[in-house]
This record gives sequence, structure tokens and C-alpha cells, in this order.
Amino acid sequence: MKRTTKILALLLLSAFLFSCASKSTSKHRNPYNLSLVNTVKEYKTQVAENPAMELIDLEKELKNVVLDIRYATGNNFTNEVIYQSPKAFARKPVAAALKLVQDSLVSLNLGLKVFDAYRPYAATLKFYEVYPDPDFVASPKTGSRHNRGCAVDVSLVNLTTKQELEMPTAFDDFSQKAHSDYTDLPEAALHNRTILIGVMSHFGFSVISSEWWHFDFVGWEDFPLMDLSFEELTK
Repeated sequence: MKRTTKILALLLLSAFLFSCASKSTSKHRNPYNLSLVNTVKEYKTQVAENPAMELIDLEKELKNVVLDIRYATGNNFTNEVIYQSPKAFARKPVAAALKLVQDSLVSLNLGLKVFDAYRPYAATLKFYEVYPDPDFVASPKTGSRHNRGCAVDVSLVNLTTKQELEMPTAFDDFSQKAHSDYTDLPEAALHNRTILIGVMSHFGFSVISSEWWHFDFVGWEDFPLMDLSFEELTK
């Protein structure tokens, strides 16, 4: 009986240790062996060496910005809550450029609405599992510019009402209408898209062809891919 009890205890201990190991390795999945910053220590070291690496909280940096972080809700194409906090971060130069965008829009009584900014690599893996189309969802084989903290998903709002202006489509619409050069649209939507693309381009952002809301910042390739959660960043 004692021998059986001892064997059972060893089996339970082995199962527990295996479970812990599985959890620790799955916390930062990297099936394509990409170079990922996935520890706070490594991130802080990079920031100490180059302050431009810092991820800035856009809600604190941008006056009157409206956050609509869809991936912190079930109201997104995955129908799941992906982020545990409705936060938006971007690298220091990206945040500085967005501040210039926001300041320039004030004269039109307009401001930015942010749907997404820095995105942990784990979210990119999840998105591609749900919708494996690289025309609309970044491939985890290369990672997303969101993972580098150098891409933002944005729209325009009226500063008085805080309501979003008419745009070609809703956010994360995977149709031809979402393409940044699609023209069979209401005049107001075309006009508002032109304003958004124009002001973002002026301050160093380029819109991607398949999504009118997605903008990459110039020099994004100088920043590493990251897989740190918002909670890890704000500890």
C-alpha cells in the first residue's frame, strides 16, 4: 500500500511539474522562432540603451484622444476578448508623431479615435488562427508592425460630439470597400478618408492598401517584435 501511495504521489508530482512547464513555455509562444522581446528585463534594457524604444501610453500622451480598443471586448472579428486591458501603446517617436497629428486636427474640430496600437505577438498568433488571410491579418511567420509598436489603427471623431465621422467601412471590415483606394463610396466617406490619410501621411505614416484605418510609421523596421502584455508593460 505504501509503495502504491508513493508511486501515485510521484505521478501527481510529475503531472504538476509538466503542467507548470507547459504554462511557462506557452506564455510566449513563438512557433516560427522569431526574434521576440518577451521579457520585461530585455525591454527595459533596450529602453535604457535607446529611449526611442519606450512604449508610450497614448491615452496619457494625446489630448482628447478617443480609445475604442475593440480587442479588449468581444466586439471584434474573433468574437473573443484578446486584451485584458483597454490600452493603447506606441513607441516614443510614433507617439510624438501622433501628438502632432492630433494637434493639427484641432483646427478642424477633429481628433483621433484609436482602435489598436502596439499588439503583443500572442494576439497576432490568435488573429491568424481565426482568419488566416495575410491580405487582412498579419502573418505570424513574420510578425506584425503592430508587434513592433509602430502601427496604429485609427479613425476620426468630431471633438464636440466624440462621434466617429462617416468612413468607408467599420473597423476590421474584410471587404474591398475597406481598401484605401476604393472609390465607390459616399462623398462624405471619401472626404473624411482623404483627410485622415493626408494628415497621417504628413507626419510620417503610410496607409496600407487593404485597410483605410491601418497606418505604419516610417522606420518601423528599426524596432523589434515584442510579446509583452499590457499588464507586463505597466507593472
